[in-house]
Amino acid sequence: MTITVEICVDTPDGLAAALAAGADRIELCAALALGGLTPSAGLISLAAGLAIPVYAMVRPREGDFLATPAEIDQMRRDIDAIRAAGLAGVVFGVSDVDGRLDTEALGRLVAHAEGLGTTLHRAFDLAPDPFEAIETAIALGFERVLTSGGALRVEDALPRVAALIAQAAGRIAVMPGGGVTAENAETILKKTGAVEIHASCRQARLDIAPAAVALGFATAPTRPATSESGVRALVEAVRAGLSGSWRDDWGAHIG
Repeated sequence: MTITVEICVDTPDGLAAALAAGADRIELCAALALGGLTPSAGLISLAAGLAIPVYAMVRPREGDFLATPAEIDQMRRDIDAIRAAGLAGVVFGVSDVDGRLDTEALGRLVAHAEGLGTTLHRAFDLAPDPFEAIETAIALGFERVLTSGGALRVEDALPRVAALIAQAAGRIAVMPGGGVTAENAETILKKTGAVEIHASCRQARLDIAPAAVALGFATAPTRPATSESGVRALVEAVRAGLSGSWRDDWGAHIG
């Protein structure tokens, strides 16, 4: 049995840190401070050809997950660029005004992404009925869904995530994310039976030039960055857990 550790990054240095620390898969983004946006062509090019799968975010703007026809067209073109670069998959989500998944838009995007892996991002967490939403995601053909169980931090919604995994019954992967660290990963995995886990491990803080702050180009004197030691600690915690005391309980849970 194995567990996939996915790390989301938004810079070339973060990409290198996650790779060096043993991440199993990368979610490639821009602007993680805004929840993750579509990465630049340059960053996508740097990620192409890595030894581990890279899934690129397809999200044209910050804010909610509603999408105009023009934004859907932009997302389709971004999917084309990601495919042309040779990445393994894409990450996207679209909501209706009531928070339910926009099945028409998502169906078009999934079809357009044929041949690529597809992850439904945390637009899922806005759905008023997550158990209905998981069936929608399965019917649309998504490979996995990233969820915090509708909470700010996934560790506050573990029973719901476990119930979603039980309902999915292997038809789709349910990947916990949201506040995942080396310290709580064992609890999250043991209590949900998840076989994939998602984190940013942005622990390091880099100084920003004071002049940039003074002129409004930055709102704080430091910015978070992917921590190689944080990623390594998470990977080691997961690997140690699989070979340690909770292995049998976890295996029974997913069995």
